[in-house]
Amino acid sequence: MPSPQQARAQASVITSGKTDPEVGAAPTSQLRELFDGPRLSPGQRRIAQYLIEHITEAAFLSITDLAERVGVSQPSVTRFAAAVGFSGYPALRERLQAIALRTLAGGPAAEENRSNELQAAVDAEIANLENLRRDFADPDRLIDVGRELSASTPLTVLGLRISVSLAEYFAYAARRIHPDVRLVTRGGSVAYDAILQSREAGGTWLLAFDMPRHAHETLTTLRVARSAGLKVALVTDLALGALADEADVTFATGTGSRLVFDSYAAPGVMASALLQAMTDADPERTQARLEDYEQIAEQHQFFMRD
Repeated sequence: MPSPQQARAQASVITSGKTDPEVGAAPTSQLRELFDGPRLSPGQRRIAQYLIEHITEAAFLSITDLAERVGVSQPSVTRFAAAVGFSGYPALRERLQAIALRTLAGGPAAEENRSNELQAAVDAEIANLENLRRDFADPDRLIDVGRELSASTPLTVLGLRISVSLAEYFAYAARRIHPDVRLVTRGGSVAYDAILQSREAGGTWLLAFDMPRHAHETLTTLRVARSAGLKVALVTDLALGALADEADVTFATGTGSRLVFDSYAAPGVMASALLQAMTDADPERTQARLEDYEQIAEQHQFFMRD
């Protein structure tokens, strides 16, 4: 079986100045109206994304075939149809088929959707950000976690493999407002040592970033953190599963998967939102630390003048 990257490398070819007919199956405004209104669960968002990306094919699938393609159960598809306002999957499929037939016929829907693979990738990330915006309608959970992360001294930040960049960004910024941030980007015994030392020093929380493909070493590291007595906040793409089972709180954000390698617009915004929550949790400390840093930066001329 090819890896997700191998499959995408074959499917997401970028052709200069030309449109692949398959890309005509990109999201239409009608699909956005159907799927963007309700507050969908992560699993339901996966169904919506699959339908948007494969409308000309997916509209004619049975409920069994669609569930298998997306990797969800048949009841999940039925609940999705109800969530977006239909009496059941047959009614939803009838609406999808009307859109698909117009696309195949080259009508207005096809004109609207004619885009290249790069534009389709941006559309997918826009959808992820729109879902995140809906999640932020109730920010209480994020505010509470930001308060806990702010109070954890030291605060451990974990990101392995492809998730390193998100963890490094968060840790770099968090060090401006928090007195002791410890970044872990290597697994195995190195990570275990760092976690145990953080706990012995008085740390209470670990913030972990884990994007696809999910690594066994990340799961093992979270288990070590929990066994050491640390609470775990997890930023990932799935609200359910083995990783989420090891977390005290999970923030599920969509990742862009149209291109060969995933893109992380929504997880990046989530990281910034957690930083903001930490900032708001202790504004006096934040202000003092930022002022001290600016003085040092000016003294040593860290940055060029604009």
